[in-house]
Amino acid sequence: MANRKKPLVVVTRKLPDTVETRMRELFETRLNVDDKPMSQDDLAAAMKVADVIVPTVTDRIDAALLAQAGPQLRLIAQFGNGVDNIDVATAVQRGITVTNTPGVLTEDTADMTMALILAVPRRLAEGFEVLEHGDWSGWSPTWMLGKRIHGKRLGIIGMGRIGQALARRAAAFGMQIHYHNRRRLPERVERELDATYWESLDQMLARMDIVSVNCPHTPATYHLLSARRLKLLKKDAFIVNTARGEIIDEVALTRMIEAGDLAGAGLDVFEHEPAVNPRLLKLAKAGKVVLLPHMGSATIEGRVDMGEKVIVNIKAFMDGHKPPDRVLPSML
Repeated sequence: MANRKKPLVVVTRKLPDTVETRMRELFETRLNVDDKPMSQDDLAAAMKVADVIVPTVTDRIDAALLAQAGPQLRLIAQFGNGVDNIDVATAVQRGITVTNTPGVLTEDTADMTMALILAVPRRLAEGFEVLEHGDWSGWSPTWMLGKRIHGKRLGIIGMGRIGQALARRAAAFGMQIHYHNRRRLPERVERELDATYWESLDQMLARMDIVSVNCPHTPATYHLLSARRLKLLKKDAFIVNTARGEIIDEVALTRMIEAGDLAGAGLDVFEHEPAVNPRLLKLAKAGKVVLLPHMGSATIEGRVDMGEKVIVNIKAFMDGHKPPDRVLPSML
């Protein structure tokens, strides 16, 4: 048993040093030292030889790629919570187990979401721009006025771990918590969060001051905030998205902010990442939106915790046990 061959694990991106060191101790590991994103051909070549592949959200593991996988590929251990980049149904059909890293990003993403909720109505980025360009002539009673957060209605779309963590933060700022979710939370949790459930997303959107997108990207949530739904929002409402860019019709959102039909937005994710709509960049320079480069979960602690979860999933699987973070099509 001690001489059993170690599984070949191919890691598609650079991970924290401590995680990579531990992986090399436990497995035969091929690392991506220069962190250059792998092409589809690179991924196909890796999947022909690897026992385990560790992809990230930037890697598209679709049915065509899975068809090229060698028979030895048995586990896709995603470095990340979302698995919208993986055709999970096809993988499972081909006898390949898929795992992710839930839970470890909750607090970090909720922190960043709350930061955007504060930054957009209070014009933080716009204020910095004024200082940076030397345009500040001093304090004035009517200059750079934003919107108060306290007492405002926050509508959370997706009340999973991150949505609930956000609700706790927002409540501390005196916000009223509302939410729409696939399934209503237990009454005990609703009481704890002092949260109001809306079965109808349309009805909730029409009444909110700020809307935060915290649901996963699935076929069912693609353009969940469509042009029609965005028009339901009040003109002085704000949108924050730290989930996935594809959940919002980005072109419609941009058009509405440009036209003054929406007050603004805070976006950490984009529909066509890493490309960012030039019109959004123009709005950012005008102080109408705050844009971040998909850094909602980017903390040292979070990335190390993600790596540790990946290792636990691989180790459990290779030891013949059910990995703790297995993803099934029925869960999506």
